[in-house]
Amino acid sequence: MNSIVSLVVSLIACFTAAFVGSRWLPDEWFKKLNKPSWNPPNWLFAPVWTILYALMAIAAWRVWEQAGLSAAPLLALFIVQLIMNAAWTWLFFGRHRLDRAYADIVVLWILIAATLIGFWQVNPLAGLLLAPYLAWVTFASFLNLTIWRLNR
Repeated sequence: MNSIVSLVVSLIACFTAAFVGSRWLPDEWFKKLNKPSWNPPNWLFAPVWTILYALMAIAAWRVWEQAGLSAAPLLALFIVQLIMNAAWTWLFFGRHRLDRAYADIVVLWILIAATLIGFWQVNPLAGLLLAPYLAWVTFASFLNLTIWRLNR
């Protein structure tokens, strides 16, 4: 497949997940929750996630370009983690289910780690590009757990 086309497809996949997740954003319910002192300001999330989704798209594109159809299982794993990513936002902000959002983010973390390892084996730079995403989701996992505990 043409390199530009595969990059565009990767970007569309990642930013579709971003768009779906953005349907549920912090609202009055979230403002009223008890949060730890280390909770980042709301304005920080959009730029961080924009960068992360771009890095994710480039990582998937590099794997696709290097391995072609043999990367299909890895790319399927990548898509599954994108779905879990969008599901977290729906569970946390849409359904107000801090417990289920936490369960989702734990599974998401495992899927990201597996994807990172798989991408690394195909293209080390692609794996490295997922490291900031894994780091952010690690932080978000602790934040989700802390907010859940503070609001039981």
